[in-house]
Amino acid sequence: MAATGQTLSQQLAADDFSLFQLPRAYRLDRSRLDARWKDLQREAHPDKFAAQGTAAQRVALQWSVRINEAYQRLKDPLKRAAYLCELGGSPIQAEVNTAMPAAFLMQQMAWREALEEAQNSQELVSLHDDVVRVRREHFALCESQLDQDQDYSKAAATVRALMFIERFVSDIENRLDNMG
Repeated sequence: MAATGQTLSQQLAADDFSLFQLPRAYRLDRSRLDARWKDLQREAHPDKFAAQGTAAQRVALQWSVRINEAYQRLKDPLKRAAYLCELGGSPIQAEVNTAMPAAFLMQQMAWREALEEAQNSQELVSLHDDVVRVRREHFALCESQLDQDQDYSKAAATVRALMFIERFVSDIENRLDNMG
């Protein structure tokens, strides 16, 4: 399982990017991530260690869980951004740090009001399109803050905003589903 010459414990302790042999950056090659995930899963599959006994299978299972957790974190743009912020010394701490710029708070209130007042699917789709556009802008800003500027504290604030936007998009989609 230690194909790169590292011990298993060193690989388990490595950050997700090192584990997947990827540069530590927001922008990543998804096909490379997926291919490396498949390779790691093959290396760590517990069935490969059946002849080595229960302890070896348990370690392989632990390894497999670690691989899957890292893969889930890296393949999701929001989770990857939050992870990079954490690695950069600016953890998101969304449950205790809810500070947002006044302009974003005003936008949130306007969106919530528009959602409450929407009478038909056309109004909801229009709101959805507007919020998705803002989400794309925030992801582009986050990528720039992380990869070009390496400004992890600004990126953390952008990630917190994106967390709200993601929940709000979901609220709109639920409302659209319930109208159907």
